[in-house]
Amino acid sequence: MENILNISFLGLIFGMVGTTAGGVIGSIINISKSKYLSFMLEFTAGLMLSVICFELIPESLSLSSISYSIAGIILGVIAMILCDNRINSKYRYTNLGKSNNLLKTGIIIAIGLAIHNFPEGLAIGSGFDSSEKLGYALAIAICMHDIPEGVSIALPLKQGGMKKSKAIFYTMISGITTGIGALAGALIGKISEISISISLAFAAGAMLYIVSRRIITRV
Repeated sequence: MENILNISFLGLIFGMVGTTAGGVIGSIINISKSKYLSFMLEFTAGLMLSVICFELIPESLSLSSISYSIAGIILGVIAMILCDNRINSKYRYTNLGKSNNLLKTGIIIAIGLAIHNFPEGLAIGSGFDSSEKLGYALAIAICMHDIPEGVSIALPLKQGGMKKSKAIFYTMISGITTGIGALAGALIGKISEISISISLAFAAGAMLYIVSRRIITRV
C-alpha cells in the first residue's frame, strides 16, 4: 500500500509541476505564436515518441503476447478519440477575438487536458509497477509534455481577462488527474503481468494519439 501511495504521489507531483510551469509561462509571457513554443512542442513530441517506441511498447511485449499489446494500444487510441469527440460535441467555441470566448476556450482546454492527463498518469503508475527506470522515464517525459499544455490553458484564460494567479491555479488543478491515473495504474499493475502489459500498451496508444493529434498538428 505504501508503494502505491508513493507512485500516486509521484504522478501527482510530476503532473502538477509540468502544468504549473506552463501556466506560469503562459500567464507571464505571450508566446502563443512564438517559435519557442513550436520548439517546445516539437521537443515534447520527440521525447514522448521515444518513450512510446523504446520503453512502453517493448516493455509491454516483454510481459505478455503481442495480441495483448496490440489490443491495449487500440483501446488507448479509441479511448482518447471518444474523449475528444465528447468534448468537441459538448463544447463548441468560435470567434476567439472576444474576451468571453477566450475565457471559455481556456476553461474548455483545461477540462479536455485534465481528461487527457488520466491515461498519462496510468502510464506512470503502470511504468513504476514494471520498473523504477521506466516509471521515472515516463514521469519526466509527461512532465515536459505538460508544460506546453499548461501554456495552452493559461494563455486564453489570461487574455480573456482572468487574473494571472487564478489562471495559474486552474492550470495547476488540471494536473491532478495525472495523480489519479497513477493510482489507477499502480492498482491495476498489482493484479498480474498481463494487466501491466495491457496498461502500458493502453498508455502507449493514448500517448500516441496525444502526440499525433494534439502536439504535432499544433506545431
